[in-house]
Amino acid sequence: MAALGLQFRIKRLLATSTVLGRLSRASSTSQTFAEVLRLPQRQLTKLVYPLQELQQHLVPDTMPDLHLKTFDPSLEDITRADSVFAASPRNRIDYLSSAERLDHAPALSLPEVCFIGRSNVGKSSLLKALFSLAPDVEVRVSKKPGHTKKMNFFKVGKYFTLVDMPGYGYRAPEDFVDMVETYLKERRNLKRTFLLVDSVVGITKTDNIAIEMCEEFGLPYVMVLTKIDKSSKGHLLKQVLQIQKFVNTQTQGCFPQLFPVSVVTYSGIHLLKCFIANITGSLK
Repeated sequence: MAALGLQFRIKRLLATSTVLGRLSRASSTSQTFAEVLRLPQRQLTKLVYPLQELQQHLVPDTMPDLHLKTFDPSLEDITRADSVFAASPRNRIDYLSSAERLDHAPALSLPEVCFIGRSNVGKSSLLKALFSLAPDVEVRVSKKPGHTKKMNFFKVGKYFTLVDMPGYGYRAPEDFVDMVETYLKERRNLKRTFLLVDSVVGITKTDNIAIEMCEEFGLPYVMVLTKIDKSSKGHLLKQVLQIQKFVNTQTQGCFPQLFPVSVVTYSGIHLLKCFIANITGSLK
């Protein structure tokens, strides 16, 4: 791998300064992107554009592999996207219903995105972070893998519906295959599938099955790398390069840019919000 031979200092990916600590706690409750804009430039880059923060540790011939500019929204667009995820009397964000079968799912004409990943990848925690500006929306987070057993539908204002799919692998529901395959194949208004991968362990065998399913069905999907706060900078960079190489050479329907995120430091969350708002037409 091109990154081998680089000398990395073993540090956490993100600084644990007092400022970032305060921001992480604030962002998880009721603060908006305006709070982020007050940060010094270096801290803002780490928080909003984590791939760009990794760029300085790459030798030049590996930089194109990260596709840093594939989705490169302005801070103004990110601010607008943040308001899409902020609940207000004019922008209601609600849990709609749960369903075990597609014919039990709510019939909506809104664009739809779904989140899928193996058990214990941090899916519920990520959704909770995305809905941090909608405190009345309850996303249950459990320490036990396999907590989500049904498809959970959330309506985000007049813009789109977000679907939390059951986790695959350990403790998956018995009817997981029928439930998820039918949804992915037949849901007409599904715009993008977000496939969560644990950045610490990389792509697993069960992840490969999910990837093959998305490829077989011809679905446009995105890889979101979770738990980036749990790796040293060197380990994270190697994982990112390996996974990006896999995306470049082994997939056709996957968006070429990875989205690394942390629900602890809030890194990458605002960029992911903006991407979702963009593909669902919420920023028009």
